[in-house]
Amino acid sequence: VIWYQGEHNTRADCAYLYRIQLPLLVADWRSRWGQGEFAFAWVQLPNFQGGNNRWPIVREAMLESLRVVPNSGMAITLDVGDPKDIHPTNKQEVGKRLAAWALATQYKKPMPFCGPLLESHRVEKSQIVLKFTHTEGGLKSRGETLVGFEIAGADKVWRPAKAEITANGEVVVRSAVVDEPLAVRYAWSNNPEASLINGAGLPASPFRTQKWD
Repeated sequence: VIWYQGEHNTRADCAYLYRIQLPLLVADWRSRWGQGEFAFAWVQLPNFQGGNNRWPIVREAMLESLRVVPNSGMAITLDVGDPKDIHPTNKQEVGKRLAAWALATQYKKPMPFCGPLLESHRVEKSQIVLKFTHTEGGLKSRGETLVGFEIAGADKVWRPAKAEITANGEVVVRSAVVDEPLAVRYAWSNNPEASLINGAGLPASPFRTQKWD
């Protein structure tokens, strides 16, 4: 199954329900077809500058569903949307990313099929260190510097942060105005600036390490 949907669910009254609804949909369809845990992949919402500010919440729900639904996949499309059109025309790249997931996981072809996903984070004094999976070819920046990272301390106020890729393939995030950081987030807006990719050119999924709302 390929599932490309979620824009309507960004409404404030239902965005947080998507993390329940998507796994429930998959479980229901698998039950009705009676063919076990057949492959199910979805498209994470692309970049879009219109609408309300709940697009990151639905993207997060899709990321969380990927981690709890067996035999599932997700095409990250934060870099191929159209900021001015809720129905972006570049479906070719979306199809290629879904096909890469199918070829790699269902047909066992050795190939990269997903952008970087946050695996863990740790606070080291005035900085936060991030570790990712799906870094095939090493983490890279699309552009001269990494953009899209924000950091927050005890006041829970998000501030723009500097990010660097270390020699051992991690990302270090810091801000001169946050001495004791507690959380970091990436690409957390409807149409974010985002430049973190892996060696295959696939973009990283948006994420946050703390949920305060």
